[in-house]
Amino acid sequence: MVDETQRLSLFWRIFLLNAAVVTAAFGLLMIGPFTVSTPVLLTEAMILSGVLAVMLAANAGLLRLGLAPLDRLAHTMNTVDLLHPGHRLTVTGRNGIADLIRSFNTMLDRLEAERATSAARALSAQEAERQRIAQELHDEVGQTLTAVLLELKRVADHAPEPVSGEVRQVQETVRNGLDEIRRIARRLRPGVLEELGLASALKSLAGEFSTAGLTVRRTIDADLPGLGKETELVLYRVAQEALTNTARHSGARQVTLSLSHPSPRTLIELRIRDDGRGIAGAPEGAGIRGMRERALLIGADLTIRPAPGRGTEVLLRVPLGEEKRHD
Repeated sequence: MVDETQRLSLFWRIFLLNAAVVTAAFGLLMIGPFTVSTPVLLTEAMILSGVLAVMLAANAGLLRLGLAPLDRLAHTMNTVDLLHPGHRLTVTGRNGIADLIRSFNTMLDRLEAERATSAARALSAQEAERQRIAQELHDEVGQTLTAVLLELKRVADHAPEPVSGEVRQVQETVRNGLDEIRRIARRLRPGVLEELGLASALKSLAGEFSTAGLTVRRTIDADLPGLGKETELVLYRVAQEALTNTARHSGARQVTLSLSHPSPRTLIELRIRDDGRGIAGAPEGAGIRGMRERALLIGADLTIRPAPGRGTEVLLRVPLGEEKRHD
């Protein structure tokens, strides 16, 4: 909200611009060899019309120059996206306009901080819920299906043919369902990430997505620095979401997943590149926006762009703290 002092300042700025134009035109008429007859002659009307046109043009030019910062402010307000933070307006102009731009930049700082805090809470709650569901799938549904498998085996061992064969078919169906539940539980709660670390978790993830129609090739540097649990989880979830999108939507045959620690050793890069149909200007869905939310939590930069040649490339750059830059 612009306060009363700022409104008056902007008012007087516009008033003085108009007053300067009108005064200049009036002085020009006073000192110039101009006379106005009654009725007005054609030449006099043409001169007055020319003076009026000059006044209007000068007024328009001065107003456009003086209010240009407001145009930039309006454009930024219409296009700003808190998922792409850091964009700030350069403070220009005087008095009320400069104060308005400063206030807008301060508001963006506050909104980005509040969004980061709320996103951290939401994602933390999401991970806790994932863990709870995975635990229930493993402990409740998994154990129940295991008991069913054992009972079916007992029935199949004592049942005559062809009932025994049919029971064994049912047993195989239940076993496949149990395997799928275990895969879902692992994706919900990556136990391998907690137990063996990020490199092993990404290798396991690449293996899960390697199917008859999709090949995932992985390259993971051996000299990766130690990362915090939150950073490792973000890297894992971004890779998981990128591979999920590739498998579901891209029609790709080959995917490369790389995790590197390039020189000058100031960041970690996660890169997922496929040879599918590409993004083709498609709007970002909930999955990609979730990836951006996670990247913001650790101050990382997420880029999603067409891959060289064809396909899509997802690149996550994670800056390292000073204590990790000298590993």
